[in-house]
Amino acid sequence: MKATKSLIAIAMLVVSAAIAAAQKPKVSNAKLQELSAGSSLKAAVDGLVQKQAGPLWIGYRIPTAAKERTLCCFDSVDQFKNSDKCCMGCRMESENGGSFNGTVSNCSQPEPLPYAFVFLRATGGQIGKVRVYSADCALEFANLPLYWLEDVKPEQSVDLLTGLALAPDTGDSYEKKTTHQAVMAIAMHDTPAADAALEKLIQPGQRESLRENVAFWLGVERGKKGVELLHKYVKEDPDDSMRAKGTFAFSQSKDPEALKDLIDMARHDQSPHVRGQAIFWLAQIGSRKEAAQITDAIENDPDTEVKKKAVFALSQMHDDQAVPRLIQLAKTNKNPAVRKQAIFWLGQSHDPRALDFLEELLTK
Repeated sequence: MKATKSLIAIAMLVVSAAIAAAQKPKVSNAKLQELSAGSSLKAAVDGLVQKQAGPLWIGYRIPTAAKERTLCCFDSVDQFKNSDKCCMGCRMESENGGSFNGTVSNCSQPEPLPYAFVFLRATGGQIGKVRVYSADCALEFANLPLYWLEDVKPEQSVDLLTGLALAPDTGDSYEKKTTHQAVMAIAMHDTPAADAALEKLIQPGQRESLRENVAFWLGVERGKKGVELLHKYVKEDPDDSMRAKGTFAFSQSKDPEALKDLIDMARHDQSPHVRGQAIFWLAQIGSRKEAAQITDAIENDPDTEVKKKAVFALSQMHDDQAVPRLIQLAKTNKNPAVRKQAIFWLGQSHDPRALDFLEELLTK
């Protein structure tokens, strides 16, 4: 019996070791040291950052929602589309986040993984870069020191990144980029602490650029809770500019409530500019339901400029009915500005149906 228990214990240790190894990034050309974060991630990071003046990287694992995503480096949109979203790697010291081809023929995971990796780059005693990568992304470190931390508590990671996101704004675009990267990293954490941190960062009184970035990641990553925060801090914000820019965040969410809020903003927001932006992003979502809302704005919005924006939005719909809808507007709408806009966008479409209509219109 004792021998059996010993074998089971050994087997469990082997499995645990295999799982731990699998949950580490694919690293090359790094002076790697593995450490424990101990009781305080911030203290561990601060100690390493102050340890040397030259550049170094610090990395650790965070829990994420298990869904299809690739966080890696792609030098262009075409490269991303043609890469099968895998077999790419990042040169960590490339200013442009330069990529390189991986060596594995098929690096896709059998199912989405519930973790990702955060990396911090420090030099001169300060953290200057924050990066988040998925497990399928190989990372090359140009022979720099890399301290890999285990035993990192998600809540402590969120606290550390929140401090970076709240760094004073000196007007330096590089520093601004770092705060934005910190917000993205917070949003990736699968812990309620991330929602609390993002709510803190989107409060009125925070920097406008920070609030806009938080709004985007609330829409992309935070699901139902993200939409609740967008409703509270974007849809109800007294600043027209914040509401207008926030419409994009609603359009990025997959939660059904986000679409309801976007439609409500398109119909009822007090600002014509905000209504126009909401209509535009409805068009980018692009289903028959959104088309009905845009058509409703064309018919019923009191502002002619909003009507014109709605016609443009209708021309951008990603379905086969955009041209027939524009033709119908050009034929029947009572507002001459709407008819003129419809004809203009028909002329831009190069669709044979639009050309037939324009020929008919010109030869009457």
